[in-house]
Amino acid sequence: MELRVLALYPDQMNIYADRGNILFLQRRCEWRGIGFSCAGAGPGDRVDPAAHDLFYLGGGQDRDQRMVAADMVETKREALASAVDDGAVLLAVCGGYQLLGHSYQLGEERIPGLGLADLETVREPGPRLIGNAAVRADLDDGPRVIAGFENHGGRTHLGGDARPFGEVVKGFGNNGEDGLEGVQRDNLIGTYLHGPLLPKNTWLADRLIALALERRYGAFPELELLDDRMELAAQQCARRAALDA
Repeated sequence: MELRVLALYPDQMNIYADRGNILFLQRRCEWRGIGFSCAGAGPGDRVDPAAHDLFYLGGGQDRDQRMVAADMVETKREALASAVDDGAVLLAVCGGYQLLGHSYQLGEERIPGLGLADLETVREPGPRLIGNAAVRADLDDGPRVIAGFENHGGRTHLGGDARPFGEVVKGFGNNGEDGLEGVQRDNLIGTYLHGPLLPKNTWLADRLIALALERRYGAFPELELLDDRMELAAQQCARRAALDA
Protein backbone atom coordinates (compact mmCIF):
# COMPACT_ATOMS: atom_id res chain seq x y z
CA MET A 1 0.00 0.00 0.00
CA GLU A 2 1.03 3.60 -0.56
CA LEU A 3 -0.32 6.79 0.94
CA ARG A 4 -0.50 9.44 -1.79
CA VAL A 5 -0.50 13.00 -0.46
CA LEU A 6 -0.85 16.32 -2.24
CA ALA A 7 0.22 19.48 -0.41
CA LEU A 8 -1.67 22.52 -1.68
CA TYR A 9 0.40 25.71 -1.91
CA PRO A 10 3.18 24.35 0.33
CA ASP A 11 5.34 27.46 -0.18
CA GLN A 12 2.57 29.97 0.49
CA MET A 13 0.45 28.23 3.15
CA ASN A 14 2.82 27.00 5.83
CA ILE A 15 2.87 28.67 9.23
CA TYR A 16 3.36 27.50 12.82
CA ALA A 17 5.25 24.41 11.58
CA ASP A 18 2.14 23.04 9.90
CA ARG A 19 4.35 21.32 7.33
CA GLY A 20 5.26 19.00 10.19
CA ASN A 21 1.86 17.38 9.74
CA ILE A 22 2.98 15.92 6.42
CA LEU A 23 6.31 14.79 7.85
CA PHE A 24 4.47 13.03 10.67
CA LEU A 25 2.19 11.21 8.21
CA GLN A 26 5.28 10.10 6.31
CA ARG A 27 6.94 8.74 9.44
CA ARG A 28 3.78 6.89 10.56
CA CYS A 29 3.68 5.18 7.18
CA GLU A 30 7.40 4.39 7.04
CA TRP A 31 7.37 2.83 10.51
CA ARG A 32 4.66 0.46 9.28
CA GLY A 33 6.22 -0.36 5.91
CA ILE A 34 3.54 1.58 4.03
CA GLY A 35 4.72 3.47 0.96
CA PHE A 36 4.47 7.25 0.98
CA SER A 37 4.53 9.80 -1.82
CA CYS A 38 3.99 13.53 -1.55
CA ALA A 39 3.62 16.08 -4.33
CA GLY A 40 2.93 19.80 -4.24
CA ALA A 41 0.51 21.95 -6.21
CA GLY A 42 1.14 25.68 -6.33
CA PRO A 43 -0.25 28.64 -8.25
CA GLY A 44 -1.48 27.68 -11.69
CA ASP A 45 -1.08 23.94 -11.15
CA ARG A 46 -4.00 21.71 -12.02
CA VAL A 47 -5.01 18.83 -9.74
CA ASP A 48 -5.90 15.28 -10.72
CA PRO A 49 -8.55 14.21 -8.20
CA ALA A 50 -7.74 10.52 -8.69
CA ALA A 51 -3.97 10.77 -8.28
CA HIS A 52 -3.93 11.48 -4.53
CA ASP A 53 -5.95 10.28 -1.56
CA LEU A 54 -5.01 12.85 1.09
CA PHE A 55 -4.97 16.57 0.34
CA TYR A 56 -3.42 19.04 2.77
CA LEU A 57 -3.83 22.82 2.99
CA GLY A 58 -1.94 24.63 5.73
CA GLY A 59 -2.27 28.05 7.27
CA GLY A 60 -1.00 31.38 6.05
CA GLN A 61 -1.13 35.09 6.66
CA ASP A 62 -3.93 37.18 5.15
CA ARG A 63 -1.63 38.24 2.32
CA ASP A 64 -0.94 34.60 1.49
CA GLN A 65 -4.65 33.77 1.48
CA ARG A 66 -5.34 36.66 -0.88
CA MET A 67 -2.63 35.37 -3.20
CA VAL A 68 -3.84 31.79 -3.40
CA ALA A 69 -7.61 32.13 -3.03
CA ALA A 70 -8.48 33.23 -6.55
CA ASP A 71 -6.02 30.78 -8.08
CA MET A 72 -7.38 27.91 -6.01
CA VAL A 73 -10.97 28.62 -6.98
CA GLU A 74 -10.02 28.91 -10.66
CA THR A 75 -7.59 26.00 -11.02
CA LYS A 76 -8.36 23.51 -8.24
CA ARG A 77 -11.90 23.82 -6.92
CA GLU A 78 -13.61 21.37 -9.27
CA ALA A 79 -10.91 18.74 -8.79
CA LEU A 80 -10.95 19.07 -5.00
CA ALA A 81 -14.74 18.88 -4.89
CA SER A 82 -14.61 15.75 -7.03
CA ALA A 83 -11.95 14.17 -4.82
CA VAL A 84 -13.86 14.89 -1.60
CA ASP A 85 -17.09 13.55 -3.09
CA ASP A 86 -15.17 10.38 -4.01
CA GLY A 87 -13.94 9.80 -0.47
CA ALA A 88 -10.56 11.50 -0.46
CA VAL A 89 -9.28 12.99 2.78
CA LEU A 90 -8.82 16.76 2.91
CA LEU A 91 -7.23 18.33 6.00
CA ALA A 92 -7.16 22.14 6.12
CA VAL A 93 -5.66 24.14 8.98
CA CYS A 94 -6.44 27.74 10.02
CA GLY A 95 -6.09 29.89 6.88
CA GLY A 96 -6.67 26.78 4.79
CA TYR A 97 -9.75 26.00 6.86
CA GLN A 98 -11.15 29.47 6.23
CA LEU A 99 -10.77 28.95 2.49
CA LEU A 100 -12.94 25.81 2.59
CA GLY A 101 -15.98 28.01 3.06
CA HIS A 102 -17.90 30.39 0.84
CA SER A 103 -15.77 33.46 1.58
CA TYR A 104 -13.53 35.32 4.03
CA GLN A 105 -14.62 38.91 4.60
CA LEU A 106 -11.74 41.29 5.35
CA GLY A 107 -13.27 44.71 5.82
CA GLU A 108 -14.58 45.75 2.41
CA GLU A 109 -12.71 42.93 0.68
CA ARG A 110 -14.32 39.53 0.10
CA ILE A 111 -11.85 36.70 -0.47
CA PRO A 112 -13.52 33.83 -2.38
CA GLY A 113 -13.52 30.34 -0.89
CA LEU A 114 -13.82 26.85 -2.30
CA GLY A 115 -17.39 26.38 -1.12
CA LEU A 116 -16.63 22.82 0.01
CA ALA A 117 -18.12 23.46 3.45
CA ASP A 118 -21.08 25.58 4.54
CA LEU A 119 -19.30 28.31 6.48
CA GLU A 120 -18.36 31.96 6.33
CA THR A 121 -15.44 33.74 7.97
CA VAL A 122 -15.36 37.43 8.89
CA ARG A 123 -12.59 39.54 10.37
CA GLU A 124 -14.66 41.12 13.13
CA PRO A 125 -13.54 43.81 15.60
CA GLY A 126 -11.81 42.46 18.67
CA PRO A 127 -8.61 40.73 19.71
CA ARG A 128 -7.08 37.73 18.00
CA LEU A 129 -8.15 34.37 19.41
CA ILE A 130 -4.87 32.94 20.68
CA GLY A 131 -3.82 30.14 22.99
CA ASN A 132 -3.57 26.44 23.68
CA ALA A 133 -6.84 24.66 23.02
CA ALA A 134 -8.54 21.33 23.67
CA VAL A 135 -11.41 20.05 21.54
CA ARG A 136 -13.66 17.02 21.98
CA ALA A 137 -13.97 15.56 18.50
CA ASP A 138 -15.75 12.51 17.08
CA LEU A 139 -14.88 10.90 13.74
CA ASP A 140 -17.44 8.09 14.03
CA ASP A 141 -15.18 5.88 16.17
CA GLY A 142 -15.86 7.54 19.51
CA PRO A 143 -15.06 10.92 21.08
CA ARG A 144 -11.44 11.94 21.65
CA VAL A 145 -9.84 15.08 23.03
CA ILE A 146 -7.68 16.84 20.44
CA ALA A 147 -4.96 19.24 21.64
CA GLY A 148 -3.48 22.11 19.67
CA PHE A 149 -2.77 25.82 19.45
CA GLU A 150 -4.95 28.48 17.84
CA ASN A 151 -4.13 31.99 16.62
CA HIS A 152 -6.67 33.63 14.32
CA GLY A 153 -8.29 36.99 13.81
CA GLY A 154 -11.15 35.69 11.68
CA ARG A 155 -14.38 34.45 13.21
CA THR A 156 -15.88 31.45 11.44
CA HIS A 157 -19.61 30.74 11.55
CA LEU A 158 -21.02 27.41 10.38
CA GLY A 159 -24.11 27.25 8.21
CA GLY A 160 -27.06 24.96 8.72
CA ASP A 161 -25.56 22.22 6.57
CA ALA A 162 -22.21 22.19 8.37
CA ARG A 163 -21.12 19.76 11.08
CA PRO A 164 -18.44 20.94 13.52
CA PHE A 165 -15.20 19.01 13.93
CA GLY A 166 -15.73 19.14 17.68
CA GLU A 167 -16.80 21.02 20.78
CA VAL A 168 -14.47 23.36 22.62
CA VAL A 169 -13.25 22.05 25.97
CA LYS A 170 -10.83 24.94 26.45
CA GLY A 171 -10.01 27.76 24.07
CA PHE A 172 -11.96 29.83 21.57
CA GLY A 173 -12.79 27.58 18.63
CA ASN A 174 -14.43 28.97 15.53
CA ASN A 175 -15.49 32.32 16.93
CA GLY A 176 -15.16 32.37 20.71
CA GLU A 177 -18.94 32.36 21.16
CA ASP A 178 -20.76 29.20 20.10
CA GLY A 179 -18.42 26.57 21.59
CA LEU A 180 -17.79 24.87 18.26
CA GLU A 181 -14.47 24.17 16.56
CA GLY A 182 -13.72 23.37 12.96
CA VAL A 183 -15.85 21.60 10.42
CA GLN A 184 -16.12 18.11 8.99
CA ARG A 185 -17.90 16.73 5.97
CA ASP A 186 -17.34 13.10 4.99
CA ASN A 187 -13.51 12.85 5.03
CA LEU A 188 -12.96 16.62 4.91
CA ILE A 189 -11.75 18.28 8.11
CA GLY A 190 -11.10 21.95 8.72
CA THR A 191 -9.68 23.17 12.02
CA TYR A 192 -7.98 26.15 13.61
CA LEU A 193 -5.59 23.92 15.58
CA HIS A 194 -1.93 24.44 14.75
CA GLY A 195 1.07 23.19 16.55
CA PRO A 196 1.49 21.17 14.31
CA LEU A 197 -1.69 19.21 14.96
CA LEU A 198 -0.93 15.60 14.05
CA PRO A 199 2.23 14.86 16.10
CA LYS A 200 0.25 15.78 19.22
CA ASN A 201 -2.72 13.64 18.21
CA THR A 202 -1.58 10.29 16.83
CA TRP A 203 -5.12 8.94 16.81
CA LEU A 204 -6.17 11.59 14.32
CA ALA A 205 -3.10 11.05 12.12
CA ASP A 206 -3.75 7.30 11.95
CA ARG A 207 -7.43 7.85 11.27
CA LEU A 208 -6.61 10.05 8.27
CA ILE A 209 -4.07 7.53 6.96
CA ALA A 210 -6.58 4.69 7.21
CA LEU A 211 -9.36 6.67 5.51
CA ALA A 212 -7.06 7.64 2.65
CA LEU A 213 -5.84 4.07 2.16
CA GLU A 214 -9.42 2.80 2.24
CA ARG A 215 -10.30 5.05 -0.66
CA ARG A 216 -7.64 3.51 -2.90
CA TYR A 217 -7.61 -0.09 -1.71
CA GLY A 218 -11.24 -0.64 -0.88
CA ALA A 219 -10.99 -1.92 2.68
CA PHE A 220 -10.43 -0.04 5.90
CA PRO A 221 -6.96 -1.21 7.00
CA GLU A 222 -6.02 -2.33 10.49
CA LEU A 223 -2.88 -0.27 11.05
CA GLU A 224 -0.04 -1.82 12.99
CA LEU A 225 0.23 -0.44 16.53
CA LEU A 226 3.30 1.70 17.16
CA ASP A 227 5.23 2.62 20.28
CA ASP A 228 3.64 6.02 20.87
CA ARG A 229 4.89 6.74 24.37
CA MET A 230 6.66 9.92 23.29
CA GLU A 231 3.72 11.13 21.20
CA LEU A 232 1.23 10.39 23.99
CA ALA A 233 3.41 12.33 26.43
CA ALA A 234 3.41 15.27 24.02
CA GLN A 235 -0.37 15.06 23.74
CA GLN A 236 -0.80 14.99 27.50
CA CYS A 237 1.53 17.98 27.86
CA ALA A 238 -0.43 19.92 25.25
CA ARG A 239 -3.71 19.07 26.95
CA ARG A 240 -2.39 20.22 30.31
CA ALA A 241 -1.16 23.45 28.74
CA ALA A 242 -4.70 24.11 27.50
CA LEU A 243 -6.66 22.94 30.51
CA ASP A 244 -4.42 24.60 33.11
CA ALA A 245 -4.30 27.94 31.31
